[in-house]
Amino acid sequence: MFVEFNEISEAKILNRTKIVCTIGPSSLSRDIITKMHSAGMNGVRINTAYGNNKQYSRIIENVREVGEIPLIIDIKGPEIRIRAKKKKTVNEGEVFEAGFNDQEISFNWDFYNKITKDDLIVIDNGKIRTQVVEKNNKTLRLKVMSGGEIADGKGVNIPNRQLSVPTLSITDKEIIQFAKKYDIEYIALSFTRNAQDIINLRSEAEGFDGAIIAKIENSEGIKNFSKILECSDGIMIARGDMGVEIEPEKVPLVQKAIIKSCNQRGKPVITATEMLESMMQQPMPTRAEVSDVANAILDGTDATMLSGETAIGRYPIESVIMMSRIAAEVEKATRSRIEEEGFINISDAMSKAVQRICRNMPVDKIVTLTRSGYTAKMIARFKIPQPIIAVTPDKRVKKQLEIVFGVYPTTINYQKQKDHILCVANNLHSMNLIRDEDTVLFTAAFRTLTKHASNLIEVHKIKELRKYTGNNEQKQTKN
Repeated sequence: MFVEFNEISEAKILNRTKIVCTIGPSSLSRDIITKMHSAGMNGVRINTAYGNNKQYSRIIENVREVGEIPLIIDIKGPEIRIRAKKKKTVNEGEVFEAGFNDQEISFNWDFYNKITKDDLIVIDNGKIRTQVVEKNNKTLRLKVMSGGEIADGKGVNIPNRQLSVPTLSITDKEIIQFAKKYDIEYIALSFTRNAQDIINLRSEAEGFDGAIIAKIENSEGIKNFSKILECSDGIMIARGDMGVEIEPEKVPLVQKAIIKSCNQRGKPVITATEMLESMMQQPMPTRAEVSDVANAILDGTDATMLSGETAIGRYPIESVIMMSRIAAEVEKATRSRIEEEGFINISDAMSKAVQRICRNMPVDKIVTLTRSGYTAKMIARFKIPQPIIAVTPDKRVKKQLEIVFGVYPTTINYQKQKDHILCVANNLHSMNLIRDEDTVLFTAAFRTLTKHASNLIEVHKIKELRKYTGNNEQKQTKN
């Protein structure tokens, strides 16, 4: 863990594994958000399957008053959800009706002609399982195989059916414009099926300066993952729907494969859904949930995500504290799983060199000067034990890097200074982020405007570097 001293002169312990929290009724207030942030929350997710723009605006306002916390706005994408005018409990053996218009229970997208009798329709991450027993006049009669409470907005899965749902709904397009208006850091696309879904989103979001996260949660997304990864800026493994769309026993190995691929490319990956599910109702998790979080960290995830635990659960702050405790204990055992491949670009080669240097000499911290955040991500993928301080002049890049494993970003406008590294070193020293006795490895782009072209490595004892700075300034004054 790495100690950062923030503006309120208070030491805060930060885990290398980042924590993303979904904000909802349990965590809307600024006070709760502040406490969650102090407990270790690094990023905030807004789930647009629930709520409205007025509520989202309130979340954004409260989050931004608490600190420079990245926001992920999660759009529904090509997914199917229940529309229920009021909550309804259904029991095993019961038959109920659901339609596609304005019935008491309906679906948000018309798949009537794509489904047949005996097909399974699963609701709320598999909690409610039904079977189609009759189709008639745009209405489905569904027999309950396992019961529960049907509520508005719950997700619907139809295993083994590929439905031609449009990538973006009218509501999604409105949310994209909302994200642009509020300068959101990330848009996450639910139920990403293929690279074209990401291309469609980028086209619709033209002018959006943030990054795009693809949520992998169905068989199509898994099948087309390699191409999706190429087109997206990050990945979220949404295991709830995934465990319904594919056999649940396959989810752990899919998770490991996705995380490994993301690490290989230096793209952030968030592991999500049901991580501390029991903490929605009780103050402590099960041992199995603790092991689940631990294994995601050992797999190499950049961030873990809390969903219902912080959105509607009874213990949102305690959930963040527990996630932080698990991360602090487990991340000490993380190891690089990067496989040696051919040359990708200069930053790729530099990151490999940084890893080797850190493995062979006593380096205390890494400081990377980065315009886009790319070099910081490439170094972070090696899970090196040293803190990676990413210094950028761009506040958006700073906030986006908040969810990358082992990276502690800060904003310094060094570009107009003659010597970038000396400028950054002095600023970080005054911020108490580096100390005189530290040996620090610096990376930077020198005499280049090319993207992904950090081409300089310098290793300095900070006391000597600062002494050099003072002597150099004195010489310049005499001359």
